[in-house]
Amino acid sequence: MDPITATHKIRNKAIELGFDRCGFAQAGPLDEEAARLEEWLNRNMHGSMGWMERNFDKRIDPTKLVPGAKSVVSVLAGYRFKENEEFDSTYEGPKIAKYARGRDYHKVFKGKLKKLFQYTKETIGDVNGRIFVDSAPVMDKAWAVKAGLGWIGKNSNLLNKTHGSWFLIGEMIIDVPFVYDAPETDHCGTCTRCIDACPTDAIHQPYRVDGSKCISYLTIELKEKMPDEFQNKTGEWMFGCDICQDVCPWNRKAEYGHIDDLKPRKKVLQPDTPQWSDITEEQFNRIFEGSPVRRAKYPLFVHNAALAEKNSGSI
Repeated sequence: MDPITATHKIRNKAIELGFDRCGFAQAGPLDEEAARLEEWLNRNMHGSMGWMERNFDKRIDPTKLVPGAKSVVSVLAGYRFKENEEFDSTYEGPKIAKYARGRDYHKVFKGKLKKLFQYTKETIGDVNGRIFVDSAPVMDKAWAVKAGLGWIGKNSNLLNKTHGSWFLIGEMIIDVPFVYDAPETDHCGTCTRCIDACPTDAIHQPYRVDGSKCISYLTIELKEKMPDEFQNKTGEWMFGCDICQDVCPWNRKAEYGHIDDLKPRKKVLQPDTPQWSDITEEQFNRIFEGSPVRRAKYPLFVHNAALAEKNSGSI
């Protein structure tokens, strides 16, 4: 099958499966991104995320993950929902980042990408490849940029004109050539709202984020006690953070998502407990079954909930 036809068929199938966008990039080493990543690691901006240092060669070159890889097919799906906006406009207690209020996107994307990969094999023939959803050393934002799905904003998030940054990313790395998309240009302009709004100064300069200061890191990745200097700066956030996305002008124009599994669950927005810090481990497991929040583990979640309750004045 010729690359033009293959590109058209795979893109259409991705949209049919529920993804909002699908882009194609030629596989190969990420030389510029490798230099930036190495500098970031050398400055210890990854905090305790030791896994960021491992498999460096695979992280910057997808052909190390899939021998003979010719293409990286990136997909994204939006998670902007009116239910979240209505909730956030009235609720003043501890908060969970919007992406984590529904079903675990890893599970949602993996199921859809498996179907896309199977369709690719049925359509094109003998295909070798793998699918990824934040599950291996893949620089998903860099590949999405190369696939024409957006640009890297000053908060280091991927942005595009139709979905802002309210979306999640997955990819398929395969040994099939396609017609490759042109990268998007930067449309952040002189705006610095994300930088100005960050309470921990994690976005210490445009396009540079100190991960060890990011509220998402402090409430999810950090397994030891949160440093005292950040405990009142994390505000009402007990799992993740949306501050730099909430203030981004592109997110006010973003289209709404349409995958039901990514919508916020009622039991997460309206839990059967007066205080999040009072939930039992059994309640935690029931409320967050199949949710990204389970990644935090019960003791850490309760600790962060108590801190967020104190900061928000809800206790």
